[in-house]
Amino acid sequence: MATFGIDLGTTYSCISYVDDSGKPVIVPNAEGRELTPSVVYFESPHNVVVGEQAKDAAKSDAERVVALIKRQMGNRDTEFDFDGVSYTPESVSAFIVRDLARSARRVIGTEATDAVITVPAYFGVSERHATRLAGEIAGLNVVSVVPEPVAAALHYGALSASEARTILVYDLGGGTFDTTVIKLHGGDVTVVCTDGDHHLGGADWDDRIVTYLAECFVAAHPEAGADESESFLQGLGLIAEETKIALSSRTTKRQLIQFGGARLNVDLTRETFEEITADLLNRTLEITARTLRVAEELDAGRPDTLLLVGGSTIMPAVARVLGGTLGLQPHLHDPHLAVAKGAAMFALQESIRVRLAGEKTPDSDDVKTTAEALGVKADTVRALAAKKVTIVVPRAFGVGVVARDTKPEDGKTEVRHLLEANTPLPSPKITEQFFTAVSDQTSILITIYEQAGAEVSHLVEFNNPIGEGVISRLPLLPKGSPVDITFSMNETGLLTVDASELTTGQKIRIEVQIGGLDEKRVHQAREAVARLS
Repeated sequence: MATFGIDLGTTYSCISYVDDSGKPVIVPNAEGRELTPSVVYFESPHNVVVGEQAKDAAKSDAERVVALIKRQMGNRDTEFDFDGVSYTPESVSAFIVRDLARSARRVIGTEATDAVITVPAYFGVSERHATRLAGEIAGLNVVSVVPEPVAAALHYGALSASEARTILVYDLGGGTFDTTVIKLHGGDVTVVCTDGDHHLGGADWDDRIVTYLAECFVAAHPEAGADESESFLQGLGLIAEETKIALSSRTTKRQLIQFGGARLNVDLTRETFEEITADLLNRTLEITARTLRVAEELDAGRPDTLLLVGGSTIMPAVARVLGGTLGLQPHLHDPHLAVAKGAAMFALQESIRVRLAGEKTPDSDDVKTTAEALGVKADTVRALAAKKVTIVVPRAFGVGVVARDTKPEDGKTEVRHLLEANTPLPSPKITEQFFTAVSDQTSILITIYEQAGAEVSHLVEFNNPIGEGVISRLPLLPKGSPVDITFSMNETGLLTVDASELTTGQKIRIEVQIGGLDEKRVHQAREAVARLS
């Protein structure tokens, strides 16, 4: 039985599997297309539509359409209410995942039950777990979540020569941006460091086109009242993407704009488009430069290969500016599909790893049995069993402590990071000793933080609290009583925090893999999704 790779994108999604020849294949959707718009239309209390038809529905029924949901993953404050039912970002994403899984069943006759889902490399614990929950709500067994640049590099590495190389993966998708330095050696994929912004992507370029077209129209027809119409802007949003795509192959795109009986033809040139979006491209260059500095600090050296991933990298300015800045020839290979194809390879590799129970040199019978069970050739099993994929901690994690140069009674907190960003996973156990700040404490609150800003900072406002635990029922402790706190993270992103009060030996363990939904709500979400056809 195949294990599928799902690229759950901000603007487009797709599903892939490895066929019996060992090659990743994209499964077409009901319209025969490889990419499905990541848009959900709650058409009625009994029916939901996903994909191109949902995207079209935004023209006439925008209030019941949800798009760009990936940007809300892990956000516990975001919910959508339709027909008396509340849907979280995980639930909305589950409809997209379910639609992809049904395509697999319809096209190749195989029920998609096991899957690997990709996430931006810079997604934190909350967003990664929310993505996993989306798959589970859709009825899948999510074998793993894998960073998108890793999947792309895995696909690229399988197609290129096996010599050692250092790759810079520049991943500009529809709604997220990541830049990652990866080492390839003998087919193994090792992440060195990663950085990114999951609120920066092609949709922001689209927004600039909307603003430009709207300003042109309002200047020509100020009496039409278009600047006060939400539907007018939504209509422009639907044509912005096709305008952007057209300017990737043409130097000018004429667009007819109509509102309230007024009409205007606007000619948008590629030059103007690049001018009004230059700051967005510069933001990606700043993040890229920061990533390269970290890679050098980690003795990875400069990359020798530049790999462009994500549909937005087809914009000519990306390759031109990035190649000129870095002095590297950009490789634009399957930008829309590389992530899904790499995810399928990673999914097959995970299935092989589980079936072979980590054996480094499986015997021929094991290989044959595994190959038959997964529907691939024995040579494919041997090749993937020998590969190793190593990813890193995407952000720094730490605990809240009394801020320096303050008193406990001031109530000011700062964050002491124990687990640093870009630590290879599984991470080693990292222990640091802390001390109680006041006398006569009978309990100790341990608050865990995740880096939220672009760079590591001890300031609380640049970190997100993601979990807590309490060592309770302690005797009256003297000030300065020692507490050992240990951080570790496994390959799946499960963060484990052990805290031990050394005077009494009292201990607690906190496992942090949050996503905003407890088991009860996951069950409710699964039922709500299942009710809609």
